[in-house]
Amino acid sequence: MAQLELMNAVNMNIGGTETGKRNTPIATLIKKFINKKSGRVSDSRKEIQWRFRYLDWKDQKKIVLAFLDSGKIDRQWAYSMMLDYWDISFEPKVKELWEQLHEERCSWDVIRHFPVKYLSQNLEQFTGDRDYFFVSLRLAADENYIIQKDKLSLTDYLSVLHHTGRHISDDEAKDIPYILVHKICVERFSEYERQLDRYADSRRGNIISPIHFQNVSLALYYLRRLDCSHIVSSFETWNAEVQKAILNSPEFKAVAKLDLDEWDDLNARKNIARKYAYLALDDKYKLSSDPDIEEVLQPKDWYVETNLPKPKPIIQSSDLTEPQDSSLFNEMVAQNTALKNLVDRFRLGVVSAQ
Repeated sequence: MAQLELMNAVNMNIGGTETGKRNTPIATLIKKFINKKSGRVSDSRKEIQWRFRYLDWKDQKKIVLAFLDSGKIDRQWAYSMMLDYWDISFEPKVKELWEQLHEERCSWDVIRHFPVKYLSQNLEQFTGDRDYFFVSLRLAADENYIIQKDKLSLTDYLSVLHHTGRHISDDEAKDIPYILVHKICVERFSEYERQLDRYADSRRGNIISPIHFQNVSLALYYLRRLDCSHIVSSFETWNAEVQKAILNSPEFKAVAKLDLDEWDDLNARKNIARKYAYLALDDKYKLSSDPDIEEVLQPKDWYVETNLPKPKPIIQSSDLTEPQDSSLFNEMVAQNTALKNLVDRFRLGVVSAQ
């Protein structure tokens, strides 16, 4: 029984500071945290953060404001908490910090919680990689707002349309999957851009086709949600033709016979998909500046000819030459007893020079 109580006491303390701190009133901890000369700032910080989610709302507000008045690391923690624990009373302080420091995490709170009018007036101040995506999710709720498509990726653009109840024309929608395929084929994207959809069966021996790439699959998902299922069906028919071309290609058959490691095998099949997808694209999706698809994919790096074991060169007898002068070798043997014994043992010798 005593052991069980001890274990329960230990478990209650996991993640916090020493047990004695559990009984310290939260008001006392906040005072010690604010007083940078108390010598208890670090311990108080840990205990406050550990308790935060379980405190009364009035105490949570005091803590957030105290952390906003502290150093950068404490502000970063407060910004993260305010995403889910926002109160209008935070707005003046957050506005002050945002306009003074433009910290990235602070922008998350501004974008999520500030009035739409403020976001619209300060649109150019949001310069993070995907700031405009999150801003437009709020601004585009107003049907009069014109979405700046050039500031969004194609998949983010479709996402904004879907989440804000917008519509897309067939003429605009039908091009998007093929534009994405073109980018995957010819541009040197990061590995993230060439990630496969999580439902794609990429096991060794299986065909990878354009529809399996994450961005293409995501675009098709949003097009379905935007009532463009007929466009998705048309693309799926095109993808099936590409898949047949891949299956019958010499590259796919060659890769199946190679003993490649898992990573190289997967990338080889991705490259085959990129090649035959590009070849199947309508010319209107191709650009005059496109590099030669064979140069982009460099198939010879993994194609069968370069992966077969290379034969060792055969030395012709005519390439072998006899020593021109045996006197030097004979002199070495005469001066070295060990070498003489070796020569005698294996009956080695040097033909006398003619």
